[in-house]
Amino acid sequence: MTNTISGPILVTGATGTQGGAVVRGLVSAGFSVRAFVRDPSTKEAQAFARLGVELMKGDYDNIQSLEAAMDGVQGVFSVQMPPHPDDQEREVRTGLRLLEAAYRADVRMYVHSSVARAGDEKNFIDWDSDRWWKRYWESKTEVNNGIAERGLQSWVILKPAMIMENFLPPKVRGMYPTLAQGKIATAILPETRLDMIAADDIGAFAVAAFLDPARFNGHSIDLAAESLTMEEVASALSAGTGRLVLAQSLTEEEAVAQGNSPGLVSSQVWDNLEGYKVDIQAAKNWGIPLTPFYQWVVTHREALQGAIGEPSN
Repeated sequence: MTNTISGPILVTGATGTQGGAVVRGLVSAGFSVRAFVRDPSTKEAQAFARLGVELMKGDYDNIQSLEAAMDGVQGVFSVQMPPHPDDQEREVRTGLRLLEAAYRADVRMYVHSSVARAGDEKNFIDWDSDRWWKRYWESKTEVNNGIAERGLQSWVILKPAMIMENFLPPKVRGMYPTLAQGKIATAILPETRLDMIAADDIGAFAVAAFLDPARFNGHSIDLAAESLTMEEVASALSAGTGRLVLAQSLTEEEAVAQGNSPGLVSSQVWDNLEGYKVDIQAAKNWGIPLTPFYQWVVTHREALQGAIGEPSN
C-alpha cells in the first residue's frame, strides 16, 4: 500500500448520488477530501462539511474556481452530467475541462465514472438509424478516450450499469413513476435482465483505486452486482419493504400511457435489445464486496416504503 494517495482528493458531483457515495467512502477511509460544489449552503454540502470535508465553491465554466479547487490535490474523482437537449456538449466540455485542470496539477490518480457499454455503441442494434440517444453515448466515449490518452500519472474508468438508487426519491419519480401505484410498469420484457450496482459500491471501487493506484491504473472496469428481471426486482422490493410491488411488461405505447416518458421507454427497449452486458464475475474478481439488490432494499427500507404506493385495481 506504499502507493496510497496521501494528499487531498477532489470529488466532483459531490452532492449527487455517485459523488456523495465517494465522499462518504473516502471520509470513512481517512482521506482528506475536497468537494467541488456550486452551492456550499445546501443541506448535502453542509452535511459533508460537518464530516470535515473542505467545500470548494465553483463550476466548470469558471476556470479559476476549478484551478483553485485542484491546487495541491493528489487525486480526483470525476463524474459529469450527461448532455442536455439545450446543451449537447455539456458532458464533453465539463469532463475535458476537469481533465485538463487535473493534468496541469499533475494529480497522481484520476478516477472517472462513465457507464457500461460506452465505447461499444457503434455495435448497438440500429445504431446508424438514430434509434438511440447518440450524443449520450458519444459523449461518454469522448471523455473516456480523452482520459486514456492524456498522459496522466494514473487513471481508471469505472463503468457502472444502472444504479440501484434510481429506485429512491427523487429519481424514482422519473425512472419508475408507477412505483407510487405499487407497480413497476415498463416496456422491459419479462425475460430481460437489468444489470445493477449500488452507488456505495461505486464509491468502494473509487476508494480502492485511491488506495492502490498502481493496481487500477489504465483499467476500464464494468460494474454490476446482479442481473435481475423486473419480476425479481419487484419481488425483492416487496420482500425487503413489506409493501406489495407488482411488475408489468407493457408495449411501448402502453408504457408511455402509464407515465413513462418517451425517452425513458426508448432506454427500456434498449435494455431489451442490448443491455449493459456486464461480466459480473469479472467485477467480483477485483475483490471488492458488491451489494445484492435485496440487501440494498433492506438498507433503504424506509425511503422505499415512502416511494411505494398501493397497487391499483
